[in-house]
Order: sequence, then C-alpha cells, then structure tokens
Amino acid sequence: MAHTTPAPHRAALELVGDFSLEMTGKDIPGLVEARHSIPAGTKINVTFLGNEDLDMRVAAAGAVRDLGFIPVPHISARRLQSQDQLEEFLWRLQEVGATEHVFAVGGDPATPAGPYEDSFAVIRSGVLPKYGVREVSIAGYPEGHPDISQETLWRALEDKSASLKEQGLDAVILTQFSFDTDPVIEWIEAVRAKGIDSTIRIGTPGPAGVKRLLGFARRFGIGANAMIVKKYGFSLTNLMGTAGPDRFVTDLAEQLAAHPASGSVKLHFYTFGGLLASSEWARTYVASRS
Repeated sequence: MAHTTPAPHRAALELVGDFSLEMTGKDIPGLVEARHSIPAGTKINVTFLGNEDLDMRVAAAGAVRDLGFIPVPHISARRLQSQDQLEEFLWRLQEVGATEHVFAVGGDPATPAGPYEDSFAVIRSGVLPKYGVREVSIAGYPEGHPDISQETLWRALEDKSASLKEQGLDAVILTQFSFDTDPVIEWIEAVRAKGIDSTIRIGTPGPAGVKRLLGFARRFGIGANAMIVKKYGFSLTNLMGTAGPDRFVTDLAEQLAAHPASGSVKLHFYTFGGLLASSEWARTYVASRS
C-alpha cells in the first residue's frame, strides 16, 4: 500500500524545507562550521549593522556565495549617507557575485544619515537593477511595529510591492519574528486579500536562550506575555533555559494546511549567532516528518 504523508506533515515540510538563515558580518567562522548542515542553495541574509563596515559585509556575502549558498545582503536605508555610498556597496557586492538577491530595510537609526528616509526610497530610486538585482526582500510586521502605525505599514508594503513589480523585480516579504501563530495567520490572510502574492518568509527564532529571545522580543515590540510564551513552548519563570521553535512551527504548519489560500509561505531563521543550531534544528524537524 502506498504511503501518504499526512496533510499537516506535508504543510510542515513545505514550510521548513526551503528555509533561509541570517548572519552578521562577524559570523563567517560560524557559517564555515555549519556549512555541512545547510542545504546547498539556501538563502542566507547578511546584516547591515552599525558596528560592521563595508569590507565585513562584502566579505560575509562573498563567503556565503563561495560556500555554495545564496547571499541576500541587507541594505539599511537610513544608515546610507549618500547615493554614492549605496552604489559603492552594490558595486562591491557585484564583484563577489552577491547582488541578485537583496533585502531593503529601513534600519534602526531614527534620523536618516543621508537621502533615504526608508527602504521605499531606495527601491524607487531605480539604482538596484543597475547592479544586477533581480529579487528584493521587503519587511513585514504581523504584530505591528512599536514606532510605525498599522496604516503606514500597510501602505508601505503595497507601495514597495507595486514599485518592484513595475521595475520587473521579484519580491519576497520577510517578517519580524513572533511567538504567536494567530496574528501571523491573520496577517498572511490580509496580505493575500490585498492581492499581494509574493512568497512570505515568516521570521522565526532559531534555538536560543530564553533570556536572549525575550530581549530581542522587547526590542522589536513583540508580544511576550505569559500566555503567549507558554503557547510558544517556554516559561517566563525559567529564564535560564533554552527554547526551540518546534511548537510554533508545528502550529503554524497546521494552520497553513487549513488555509490553502495562504500561498507560498516559508521560514526565515533569526539565528542569534547560532547558524549550526538553527540549520540542524531544521534538518531534524524535516527528517522527523518525511
């Protein structure tokens, strides 16, 4: 008798099977350590942090490419001091074969360092295609943003999606991480209701210490009350423990299986420096449901 995979397991494999990862400019040793656990062709985002410089960012993107993965360098709009700086960054990335996929994001600074007030300003400048960019990831916020209204977030998502389509560029929506699947599913449905059919990558914390997870959650205004974190799979009373995304991912996969109009939805791991731990978690999770 033929073996059939249950629908929730199929949904889980679809969700996790083509995951992406995130690293900083300092994480090249961690990437080398994890390389055998990461499937060839995996997309790996490279951050654009204030404590990194051009050489670090380019070296990290080049290392991703050299090890057989797909680099997705971040472009932090408000950190850019000029169009010249943006073009120098893209030119240097192009030299190492790392411009086909980028992630355009506003960035942390409250005041722009130069002419780009947000990622939409970078996208509509028309500079990206000149350097071989084919696909642009843009940010999504299922639980909102502590400093930006919902109306502004939705307008930005629609404007960026429309501008990328006009330029013939593919789009991916990459979300901030969450501990609760319910707002994620509601947000995915709202995105699809607006006619946006881009692949959505749901930001997910890789296995990490509870204290560290909560620190990042507070920084991004993500709900971390006792009920939600218990649903995710850890307790606020055990801050010394560690937590993986097993329960969140399983619940998300089950809900996606029940919402076939969700379209293409994948995972993106915020690794908090643990590239090996995140990639091995994904490999074990997929193996257990194959």
